[in-house]
Amino acid sequence: MGSRKYLFLYPFSILYRLITDIRNMLYDSGILHSKKFSIPVICVGNITVGGTGKTPHTEYLIRLLRNEFKVAVLSRGYKRKSKGFTIVTPSSSARESGDEPLQIARKFPDIVTAVDKNRSNGIKKILNEYPEKDVIILDDGFQHRSVKPGLSVILTDYSRLITRDHLMPYGRLRENRNNRKRADFIIISKTPEDISETTMSELRDELKSHPQQRVFFTKILYKDLIPVFENVTSAKSLISVSGKEKCGVVLVTGIAVPDSLLLFLEKQFKEIIHLDFADHHFYNEEDTEKIRSAWNSLKSEEKLLITTEKDAVRLREFSNFEDRLKRSFYCIPVEVSFLKDDNHEFDNLIFDYVRKNN
Repeated sequence: MGSRKYLFLYPFSILYRLITDIRNMLYDSGILHSKKFSIPVICVGNITVGGTGKTPHTEYLIRLLRNEFKVAVLSRGYKRKSKGFTIVTPSSSARESGDEPLQIARKFPDIVTAVDKNRSNGIKKILNEYPEKDVIILDDGFQHRSVKPGLSVILTDYSRLITRDHLMPYGRLRENRNNRKRADFIIISKTPEDISETTMSELRDELKSHPQQRVFFTKILYKDLIPVFENVTSAKSLISVSGKEKCGVVLVTGIAVPDSLLLFLEKQFKEIIHLDFADHHFYNEEDTEKIRSAWNSLKSEEKLLITTEKDAVRLREFSNFEDRLKRSFYCIPVEVSFLKDDNHEFDNLIFDYVRKNN
């Protein structure tokens, strides 16, 4: 949310709103055209800039649908160096595909993962090259209105609700919060597990823009650590964070909002040095030296390097880490879980949409 310290940015937010409102008005009035496809298209997006958990929720949908349907995922491939439509494979590099699509391709090699800044063109390419596909998931496509998805899911962080935020650059909203009306589902992510039914009801009332809109709550699940450098000998395949409180940790993050991960790890380990880089940061030799220096400065006898899955796909491309660091370098997978067993309702609604429109 905006701060009095940055109040001078507020006039720029007004200008930004004018521009985005005019653009949305042109689409709403039909002057600019949104293409609708015959194949089921599910959009997972947000109105906030980064940090709401789009990729874990996209992965949730992949796990949900992949056993019954042939799934494809289409992303922009943020900060990739390649252009146009590209199929992402487990052997792709982060620079040519983007870190999040590469993460998905490596976790789910049995589905098609593609990137294209032009979402309409990307869907056409997928349908042309993989006509057997049953459903396409758009990762971060809510603002790309050249495509009209059959089902839209938007996320808002529990600690930074879109109804209490402001437009960029004063706040973190990418468009007017009222445009959440285009979404079929709103998911409040990173919700504390002990939230009361009363608070949930109040938040549903605050966020819903029309009676048909569904509001769900999810929490983060941190899984066992897995090696960043899988081919290094003597590295354990899985490590649980529990029982490791005597370990010293260097946490390396290049994500929008690392707060919840840092808070989780601070409850598990006695000593943590956090190296916080910009979201989607491409690491360089100077960064690897910072990581090495932080590792050497840990006072604990037993040491770990921990990073996110998204960072791991970028860090794997560095070969200049010595083996002792590679053996201790792990990433922490993240999954999401629905509160109050609401996953049954959510899952059924997703399945109903795909089955009826396939």
